[in-house]
Amino acid sequence: MKEKKRNQEKIRVAEREREREKMDPKLTEVSQLFERLKASLMRNDLDNCSNLLSQLKIMLTGFRSLPPLFEDSPNTVQELTIARNIYEHAVVLSVKAEDQDAFERDFFQLKPYYTDIGARLPPSPQEHPILGLNLLRLLVQNRIAEFHTELELLSTSALENPCIKHAIELEQSFMEGAYNRVLSARQTVPHETYAYFMDLLVKTVRDEIAGCGKKAYDYLSINDAKQMLMISSDQVLSKFITEERPEWEIKNGLVFFQK
Repeated sequence: MKEKKRNQEKIRVAEREREREKMDPKLTEVSQLFERLKASLMRNDLDNCSNLLSQLKIMLTGFRSLPPLFEDSPNTVQELTIARNIYEHAVVLSVKAEDQDAFERDFFQLKPYYTDIGARLPPSPQEHPILGLNLLRLLVQNRIAEFHTELELLSTSALENPCIKHAIELEQSFMEGAYNRVLSARQTVPHETYAYFMDLLVKTVRDEIAGCGKKAYDYLSINDAKQMLMISSDQVLSKFITEERPEWEIKNGLVFFQK
């Protein structure tokens, strides 16, 4: 069985090499550099990823088949496909780097590959996760009008995708003040890349709950405070107070909202 798998892998490698031989030199160079980017991203070598991505973006400017020119070339499909792949990896890199500005720039460059030329390419398995990720970003940034504008651009089938539905349900819960549902959703993210934005949303929700609790009570027991904030342990509560609410004080088993 292992020998069979090795032979199959050799065949796949040989097929990839034959495909590269058909490419023009510029496309081959981009493909090789993109493989290095993917490997660096797998290793979480973010600095090297950033350097490789910068080189790739410069090289992509030589492909006139890409937006906004859309000129035909003998390698149009291959050029569009690898450019889409590169920008998808750029979006993932921005999440790993926790860089929201880079996310917005890279998503803006990627979006035409979904909206303007999607029919010319095979579907990307990353499309719905990334579209849902962008919706989650807009929700975190409280850009609700843009959130709904993006929803209106999606197809009926896209709206049924678990990644998109996750963002829609979060927005509904947030708007209804059902903060417990928002906090619970952190444990059921539909894609691994969602953790960063979900953590930011959880922080926003906890800040909102904390503000309401401070207005409603002078103090609460530690257990009641943990239940209110949906915090699992005394240690996590103490960390939250130290980092987010330094004006609070834990004393004699109680949480006082004013020192």
